[in-house]
Amino acid sequence: MTDGARSATRPGLTPREVATHCPYCALQCGMTLRQDDTGVTVHPRQFPTNRGGLCQKGWTSAELLDHPERLTTPLVRDPATGELLPASWDTALDRVVTGIRAVQDDAGPDAVAVFGGGGLTNEKAYALGKFARIGLHTRHIDYNGRFCMSSAAAAGMRAFGIDRGLPFPLADLGRADTLLLVGANPAETMPPLVRWLTEQRRGGGQLIVVDPRVTATARQADLHLQPLPGTDLAVANALLHIALTEGWVDRAYVADRTTGFDEVRRGVAAWWPARAEQLSGVPVADLEATARALGTGGRVIILTARGAEQHAKGVDTVTAYVNLALALGLPGRDGSGYGCLTGQGNGQGGREHGQKADQLPGYRRIDDPAAREHVAGVWGVPADELPGPGVPAYQLLDSLGTAGGPRALLVFGSNPVVSAPRAGRIESRLRDLDLLVVADLLLSETAALADVVLPTAQWAEEDGTMTNLEGRVLRRRALRPPPAGVRTDLAIISDLAARLAPDQAAATDAAARFPADPGTVFAELRRASAGGAADYAGISWDRIDADDGVYWPCPTEDGPDTPRLFAEEFATPDGRARFHPVDHRPAAEQVCATYPLHFTTGRVLAQYQSGTQTRRVAALRRAAPEAFVELHPDLAARLGIDDGDPVRVTSRRGEFRAPARLSTGIRPDTVFAPFHYAGAGRANSVTNDAVDPISGMPEFKICAVRVEKA
Repeated sequence: MTDGARSATRPGLTPREVATHCPYCALQCGMTLRQDDTGVTVHPRQFPTNRGGLCQKGWTSAELLDHPERLTTPLVRDPATGELLPASWDTALDRVVTGIRAVQDDAGPDAVAVFGGGGLTNEKAYALGKFARIGLHTRHIDYNGRFCMSSAAAAGMRAFGIDRGLPFPLADLGRADTLLLVGANPAETMPPLVRWLTEQRRGGGQLIVVDPRVTATARQADLHLQPLPGTDLAVANALLHIALTEGWVDRAYVADRTTGFDEVRRGVAAWWPARAEQLSGVPVADLEATARALGTGGRVIILTARGAEQHAKGVDTVTAYVNLALALGLPGRDGSGYGCLTGQGNGQGGREHGQKADQLPGYRRIDDPAAREHVAGVWGVPADELPGPGVPAYQLLDSLGTAGGPRALLVFGSNPVVSAPRAGRIESRLRDLDLLVVADLLLSETAALADVVLPTAQWAEEDGTMTNLEGRVLRRRALRPPPAGVRTDLAIISDLAARLAPDQAAATDAAARFPADPGTVFAELRRASAGGAADYAGISWDRIDADDGVYWPCPTEDGPDTPRLFAEEFATPDGRARFHPVDHRPAAEQVCATYPLHFTTGRVLAQYQSGTQTRRVAALRRAAPEAFVELHPDLAARLGIDDGDPVRVTSRRGEFRAPARLSTGIRPDTVFAPFHYAGAGRANSVTNDAVDPISGMPEFKICAVRVEKA
């Protein structure tokens, strides 16, 4: 295939070409967009992460630019009829400002909340966090990345003192002697990454996959461990137990570069392989083979992803694999290490600059007095005017419209009606709000509930930066301006800040404080992040253009960036990594006679996240038109279900319906469904809203259900 799908014709556009990046996952594949009078075409380009490859989602990404369902005018709900009707920008923004003032006058600043997204550019994520704190003066801001990366982020921070998904370049995967993927299915979630797995195996390396399903990635593995969902922590502890028993622990590394190993050693002594096999179902022989490959390989990499992380014990599970990596002496060793595969397009950068409830730009803690002074100085406000920490995403969403909870919500780049756990409950919380404002390019399921919908620019219509899964800061370049009637998120934030000001002089100051120009915002972001863990001070757009991206931390313009972390020390006060003892505990919800099956969720190749974009692309819709429920044939036979039969999946929280898909690639005690679909096939209607006590991550990956023919 030489060209991607074209967008619709827009006569009068001057032919143009820009080098940019795919709008979807954190791989951020390089692509070139070309525009002429017949539309926009996508062409892959040679970039270090994808080396000229694109997946079907990337190839078809231009189709959304001129999609017939694209929003090009604000919508405001008519109080008389309940309909969303077209309105002018003045009318829409006045409605937003009136609603914000009403709830804040009645219930205080925290009566308004903001919910962002992991696909927003660094500039927009930064501006949104700043707007929440000094424009709205609310502590209530979080984002959908809480549902994606928070467990791995928390584990990385407490072990290494820093959170960067991959602390080494992606190319290192291709030369690993042993590569362990835990809960990762890149063959479907980020297909161009698979070329690195292929290169790794062609070079004689061994690929080991831990996943309850025989996924497209697992089928390529030399060894596939198929544990019961929710038992990955026990598997990790057993692997470390074996490494200790066999003498594969790097004692010199542990002594010189870490602290806390003795307590971990004592804890994993109880995790003999037979005990882990009884709990997880992974045979002792496979555990021993995996430990041997990790303990005796030259270059060894351990990667985790959502399958291990989206649990109420996700932080401890990731920590168990970090403990294993540290014991083997991997982090900081050339060609080796621990990392996690970031999911959303800007899942890394989106959590670094102020969208998270407890953070300020530069990955600073909002409760750190020094951090508050620094950022407040950049923002030109007293530090004591900054609000304190908010609450994590699910807690925030679950409190909407309740006594003492926020009564207004502004949503940018997210669709929690589909993506949140216990989605039916979150939908009801959104309906109870006094004011719901959604900025989006399409009428998502969340936007359809809004009082005001604001049409926003797409990725090919705005400049900015993204930070990919390696911590490489990249340039997103505009091919063309947004259509008439559409504004960028930065312009919306700027206008709202000005309209919320008490007088004209203050409005002028607010507009200047919240500029709509992304280059100006990035320059301020650099200053705000300076000295923080995620230091962008030395990263300029010109430097990104010259170097195929720049790895943070990069504190000075004339100094080096940091493709590899931990070569000499960790980002902790004493430079040593921290072991943390962790033990397996059961899932928050156990199977029983009424709900006898384990349920888990995930992605499919053709769809992305809540499907707001991909479900509207014809080729992707044809490839994966609807949700499905994957069952083992033995289970289906017991339930009297044939392939293709409509089935109902029910948990204590709700139900969804979808056709059955029989597969021997799933455990007989487990069922699976993708989470991209809305309506009757909304899988997150049944998922558990129990959360990790450290990260706030909901338990998407396991709950108890029953399945019956519908």
